Amino acid sequence: MWKWMDTSIRTRLTFLVAVFAVMIALVGFAGITTGRATNDDLRAVYLEDAKGLDLLAKDTINLLWARIHLTNFDSVSSPEELKKLLADAHTMVNSANDAWAQFMKLPIPEADRAQLQAADAARTKFVKTALEPAIAALERSDLTTYRELNTNLVPKLFVDYDTALGPLVGARFKYGQQRFDHSQSRYAMSIWISGGLLAAALVLSVVARGVLGRTVVRPLERAIQMFERMASGDLATRMEGQTTAGRRDETARLMHAVSSMQTSLQQIIGQVRTGSDSIASATKQIAAGNADLSQRTEQQASSLEETASSMEELTSIVKQNADNARQASTLAVSASDIAVKGGEVVGRVVDTMAGINESSRKIADIIGVIEGIAFQTNILALNAAVEAARAGEQGRGFAVVAGEVRSLAQRSATAAKEIKELIGDSVGRVQNGSTLVAEAGTVIDEVVVAVRRVTDIMGEISAASEEQSSGIEQVNQAVTQMDQVTQQNAALVEQAAAAAESLEEQAEALRSAVAVFRVEHA
Repeated sequence: MWKWMDTSIRTRLTFLVAVFAVMIALVGFAGITTGRATNDDLRAVYLEDAKGLDLLAKDTINLLWARIHLTNFDSVSSPEELKKLLADAHTMVNSANDAWAQFMKLPIPEADRAQLQAADAARTKFVKTALEPAIAALERSDLTTYRELNTNLVPKLFVDYDTALGPLVGARFKYGQQRFDHSQSRYAMSIWISGGLLAAALVLSVVARGVLGRTVVRPLERAIQMFERMASGDLATRMEGQTTAGRRDETARLMHAVSSMQTSLQQIIGQVRTGSDSIASATKQIAAGNADLSQRTEQQASSLEETASSMEELTSIVKQNADNARQASTLAVSASDIAVKGGEVVGRVVDTMAGINESSRKIADIIGVIEGIAFQTNILALNAAVEAARAGEQGRGFAVVAGEVRSLAQRSATAAKEIKELIGDSVGRVQNGSTLVAEAGTVIDEVVVAVRRVTDIMGEISAASEEQSSGIEQVNQAVTQMDQVTQQNAALVEQAAAAAESLEEQAEALRSAVAVFRVEHA
């Protein structure tokens, strides 16, 4: 018995299933054997008895109908009716012959062979010596022979044939009854065998239920109770009634696995409790840090907003400076062009003053010539006056003219002298003006150079202002992006704070859930 308990549940179940399978096979074999024998009996009853009786009935009925057709000859009123009557009689005889031929082919016990031979002889005599000759006489219209046969021989021989069939039919019925009794006895035996096997199977099933209930069901029930305690949170209660100690079947391994699982669950729940406490503490710190970080991020976002606003103002100012520098560069270019034109005008003025100076020199030379002419005229007038004085009274008029000419020459000399002085003064002033104009031209050239330098510097300032404006615009965009990123970071920090708070709630819920379990304390 102990070795039976030491085997695995699979082996036990396999053994029980094999036993039940053998019993079922025996019951099935008995049923199949009985059924096959019964089928053979029924087949024999059908082929040898029922079918034989049916063929005998067909033979007898067809022969009887043939006799009736012959007897109805006196009621025939036309050749067509006679012809039809004879044809029907032949058909009946042929059908009877076919049925009898099939009956003769059926198997028959040797004990019934004599009755069969007697019946066959009586039938052959009736058909060959009475029925067929009577039909042939009608066909020949030999009414005398027909009436003699139909009146005497046909009834007598048919009675003889019917008398011979009686023992044969009785023997067939008796043989069928014997087969039926034999089949009934086999059926009763199969019932007893099947009943015995079923009773044995029932007893075995009761015994198997008791053994399986004690070795499988009870340990499973204890395991279920243990699982229910674990499900309710009781991990401290150990499994009681270790009836599987020393056994090596599946239930023993199951109980050992449940005990190991209980120990593992106690360790896991203890670790989860410790971890949940640590998680709760860490989530609180994370939540506090996220709140502080959220506040700092909001401050940083506010500072970035102010910086972005200042950068926008600075960008506007730099753009305005760039516009002013661009306008100043344009004005400087215009001033440079005007200065160049002024230099050109001053150059032309210098050339004009040089021409005037040259003309003044020429006028001075002409005035010198006029002074020479006046001087010579004065000398000539003086000589004329001297000559007039010498001439006396005749030369008085000439002397007057000479005096006038001399006076005119003196006035011309005086005027020429004054003009010369004025021309000399004008030439000096023109020379001074030419010098000043030359100096002005030099200054204008220097102004043009300076204006060009100013124009270049203003262009560089304008380009630098544009680059500065572009750089400040990029800085402004970067600050704007930083502001957006900071806003997003602030939103993420808020989400992280919310997640930390949710994690803290979940950690608290985990602690509450783990607190349901009772474990052994070390």
